[in-house]
Amino acid sequence: MSNWAIITGSTSGIGKSFCELLASTGYNLITVARNIDQLNDDAIELSCKFGINVRTWCCDLSSPEDLENLSKFILEFNQNIEVLVNNAGFGINSTFLESEASRQAEMINTMIMAPMHLTHSVGLKMKERSKGFIINISSVAGFMAGSTYCAAKSWLNVFTESIHEEYNQNGVNVHAICPGFTRTDFHKRCNQDVSGVPDFFWLTSDYVARKAWEQVLKGKTMSVPTVHYKLLVAVHQFAPRWLVIVYGKIAKAFLARSTKI
Repeated sequence: MSNWAIITGSTSGIGKSFCELLASTGYNLITVARNIDQLNDDAIELSCKFGINVRTWCCDLSSPEDLENLSKFILEFNQNIEVLVNNAGFGINSTFLESEASRQAEMINTMIMAPMHLTHSVGLKMKERSKGFIINISSVAGFMAGSTYCAAKSWLNVFTESIHEEYNQNGVNVHAICPGFTRTDFHKRCNQDVSGVPDFFWLTSDYVARKAWEQVLKGKTMSVPTVHYKLLVAVHQFAPRWLVIVYGKIAKAFLARSTKI
């Protein structure tokens, strides 16, 4: 029986890199995103390039109904889903009170509820087979004092650490990778001006995907790629909380700049 991998947010950035990486190792793919045309185009390209099977699932993970339907599909899928990559997410370029509460809820659904439900659905099947890999795409933002986005990534980090201990006893490796600035469409979609970020701070989506895959295969719970981001996380973990909060305010002010400025 062939092994399958499911990737959310698969049509761009780190999700797209994971599709290429896992397809190159022989995994069949279940790709999940909102853009049906891009999903279909990518499926054809991946199938032709790597000789694998690709099933597409068009849905909006911020919708509880769409998420429930996807979870149900996973539970009923009669093939081995050996890998889950929880990658889907987005940011909001406004303060908490300036943004709509409904938009904040959509972020929480996408970045907290979706990984929780999908990890539960896939994890049950992985536990039965005593093998599986779950990768959560977190961020160095999860160690900062900031927005709902930071809070969601912080939740994802703690969630990963918790279920790693539970699942690892049953042969299932769970990992969270916490990258910093990565060259994807994320900041463009947020309308953030990141032109002032030095080149050495930037990672590529292929690098992040490759590092996460290496770490989950080793059974590591969490990783922060590159030395400068490891140092940044260490500062946030050991610095006085007031200093972390001040840094968070500075970082938010920097990222809140519009690309129209």
